[in-house]
Amino acid sequence: MTAPAHPVSVDLSEGDSNLSAGRRAWLPRLGERTRQILVDDARSFLHQSLSTPCLDVLAYCEGSYITDISGRRILDFHGNGAHPVGYGHPAVISAVIDQLQRLSFCPRRYTNETAVVLARRLGQIAPGNLSKVLLAPGGTSAVGMALKLARAATGRFKTLSMWDSFHGASLDAIGVGGEALFRRGMEPLLPGAIHVPPPVPHGCLWNPTGDCARCDLRCARHVEYVLDKEGDVGAVIAEPIRCTDPEPAPPGYWRRVREACDRHGTLLIFDETAVGLGRTGRLFACLHEHVVPDILVLGKGLGGGVIPLAAMIARADLDIAPHMALGHYTHEKNPVACAAALATLDLIQSGDLAGRAGRLGRWAMARLKALQPQHRLVKAVRGRGLAIGVALSHKGEPAVEEADRLLYACLGRGLSFKVTGGHVINLTPPLTISETELAQALAIFEAGLAEIETRV
Repeated sequence: MTAPAHPVSVDLSEGDSNLSAGRRAWLPRLGERTRQILVDDARSFLHQSLSTPCLDVLAYCEGSYITDISGRRILDFHGNGAHPVGYGHPAVISAVIDQLQRLSFCPRRYTNETAVVLARRLGQIAPGNLSKVLLAPGGTSAVGMALKLARAATGRFKTLSMWDSFHGASLDAIGVGGEALFRRGMEPLLPGAIHVPPPVPHGCLWNPTGDCARCDLRCARHVEYVLDKEGDVGAVIAEPIRCTDPEPAPPGYWRRVREACDRHGTLLIFDETAVGLGRTGRLFACLHEHVVPDILVLGKGLGGGVIPLAAMIARADLDIAPHMALGHYTHEKNPVACAAALATLDLIQSGDLAGRAGRLGRWAMARLKALQPQHRLVKAVRGRGLAIGVALSHKGEPAVEEADRLLYACLGRGLSFKVTGGHVINLTPPLTISETELAQALAIFEAGLAEIETRV
């Protein structure tokens, strides 16, 4: 496969590198037909970081598994966060087929009952007083709508967000996002975007020991300081917990931020595109913090892993822009996507998948923490529910090469996951995963660790 002729920047902040030695060694192990399709893929699509060259060619997906064209089944602990109810759930597929046969599309200027029922449902289950909805074809678009609504409601254009955060890949979203890989070379970005360090004890700038009780939440005080000095910030936009390196903020952090927003007339936007709908053990991640935002963004899994769909849910009193086009997307009220979302919400709520994610997550993290005394590469296990991160370290430094080798050692055994920050193994299985499948995945993970440690 021919590599791009232009210089390539490899930044490991958001995901694993598709240009590593491990990827180059992996590709020749694939079958001839698979390699040919990958060559055709590289010829047909523009090359971009994190996407080219692809890992494999898929033919089928069901439940917790993806299956490649050679028939190899792989437990998918990545899924781009779009598979909370697993792949191809019969209830979601049935709802989509039924809707396709009745009303396959809804043009702008019209509405449809399926979309109205979904909007009402989202307003009913959302935390606090969030009740008014706009739909969009993807999480990035919903983030853009939230930023526009904040400007309309406050008359301010400045935002405060976190370094290392991810809110989508469009030009406005990377402006408030904090991932270098997406921002580099794209300037000028969104004006007025102010960034502060994220509230992560393992990488705290003020208290490297991670003992948050000793510093009186200087991370939160920094947010308070910026809001006070700027005076005219329209919105704070943040992920209540990152999905790709899921470490909860120190206790009390988000309450301090909420109070600071209230003092300054600043809206709080929580982007739960990847962590909402049960993944953290609660239906919404912000519920762990006992904090309700002014605007909440959902996406990824909302479409049941079948149809792209996202939502912005806002306070009713923020319905102040009937003269403006906050979204106006062609597929804003797509009845097929809305049918998939309703079926997904039914499954999550009726099966208490949020509670189940909390129980399975606690069991999985306890088992992973038990690996630390046995495997010298495992530095830390962190997470909430079925958003789990395992940080690897070698000789006191992030174990980037070892994490890459572990990825392919596990892939060869039938487990797929994402590596973020170059050294954090990100495990996000479907919330429907069976206990047997989860145990099998962790056994594969441990076997992969044992294999690469023989070469360290």
